[in-house]
Amino acid sequence: MEEFVTTISTRIDEILNSIPLLKVELALAIGFLFTLFSSLLFDRFFKHASFVVSCLGILTAFVVLLGQYGITATGFSGLLLIDSLAFYSRGIILFTLLVANVFLWQEIVDLKKEKRAGDLYSVLMASGVGLLVLTVTTHWLLAFIAIEMVSICSYIMVGYFSANNKQAEAAVKYALFGSACSAVMLYGLSLIYGFTGNLDFAQQSHLQGLMTAPNAMLSISFLFVFTGIGFKLSFVPFHLWAPDVYQGAPTSVTTYLATVPKVAAIILFARLYASWSSTGFYFSELTYYFLCVVAILTMLVGNLVALRQTDLKRMMAYSSVGHTGFLLMALIGYGKGQQDVLLFYILMYSLMNLAAFAFIAVLEKAYGDTNLETYRGKGFLLPVLFTCFSITGISLIGLPPTAGFVAKLLVFSDVFGGYQNSSDPALLWLLIVGALTSVISLFYYFKIPLYAFLRTKRSPEKEQNRPVLSILYVIGIGLTILLLVFGLFPSLAWAILS
Repeated sequence: MEEFVTTISTRIDEILNSIPLLKVELALAIGFLFTLFSSLLFDRFFKHASFVVSCLGILTAFVVLLGQYGITATGFSGLLLIDSLAFYSRGIILFTLLVANVFLWQEIVDLKKEKRAGDLYSVLMASGVGLLVLTVTTHWLLAFIAIEMVSICSYIMVGYFSANNKQAEAAVKYALFGSACSAVMLYGLSLIYGFTGNLDFAQQSHLQGLMTAPNAMLSISFLFVFTGIGFKLSFVPFHLWAPDVYQGAPTSVTTYLATVPKVAAIILFARLYASWSSTGFYFSELTYYFLCVVAILTMLVGNLVALRQTDLKRMMAYSSVGHTGFLLMALIGYGKGQQDVLLFYILMYSLMNLAAFAFIAVLEKAYGDTNLETYRGKGFLLPVLFTCFSITGISLIGLPPTAGFVAKLLVFSDVFGGYQNSSDPALLWLLIVGALTSVISLFYYFKIPLYAFLRTKRSPEKEQNRPVLSILYVIGIGLTILLLVFGLFPSLAWAILS
């Protein structure tokens, strides 16, 4: 009995000492509660109260995060890991979450929906808590809870404003596909726990348990686990939901899906790969080739299928799939200690997608459609918007003088350095396919200026429609300027992430 009391006392002390490490997530969770109460109590007096409270909650979490600069610590018996990767990735997530929140607010204002807007803001913040937790854990149980938290919130956001059959279909397809992937992942985790008795994939005891487990069953288990991670990252073959959901969901929700969950999922995958690549565990080498093959297939499928798309949101969906391949390429560099390259690419990927979807949202509001044919000849009517949109496309391709060029150059340089040291043909194929798909992407991103500036309009009936200046318009232009600044002076972004 005395030993039991001592153990309980020690555990309570450890929990109390670990709580400060979770203060960023707690700040966002408190912001979620205040947003929920604001939706119930104050929105009837000031309809934007929930939006203001949610923005303040995200900003508060960001300020709290700054207090963890330079800290390296673990807490809750190893469930949490606070380090530089967690610090910078959470900063990117909070910034992207704030911009996504503004997207939601603009869409709610434009659509003038009768449903309480505060519900959606609070759901977004709840997903943010799960996203932050994903970046600070090396424990499968906590990671799975965080993934489910993000997934459920995403299902709600996709279906919240379903106004037609296409949007309802997108919500149902997303929920069903996501639920199936989560169930498969949970089954894989249960097998791994049975083999190891431990779910902390960074601990030596966990790795030793994996080394003694039957290789065939263990491979099946990890393939099941990668199903859940693949759903969040939408790499091949788990990308099938992305085009329909991106097209059917409201543009503000599509913006969120294309950016924030991918950042958190890639950080989790990076920690997993780093913990395996430093050991003699047989699956570490298998994971390396798994990454190479999946990255190659994802880049090829995403970019080749994007060539056939005429809808901007579907095109961006396949573009997002293609960029996931580059994210997986950056992971290989992270396994060799190149953390800055991964973070730089994640930051630029987020900025590029936010800018692109800002312009798509502005055009969709003005013309009620996201088909490229709708924007035929509109470049001379909206020169600033389509010029900035074209620059964003150039950055997504990876051409100078944009930040996308620097980001891809760093990834290519990192992989090429690995090839020089090892002469591994897998790395050479990654370089070849990465360069080839970047050229392929030129053809579908070029459709934006092609339709806007080089193709004449067939009918003038909507020529008088002009997007009004909105906050999304300003955000898109501001992010485009940032992409040029970081492309010309990449040391500015590099200094932030170092």
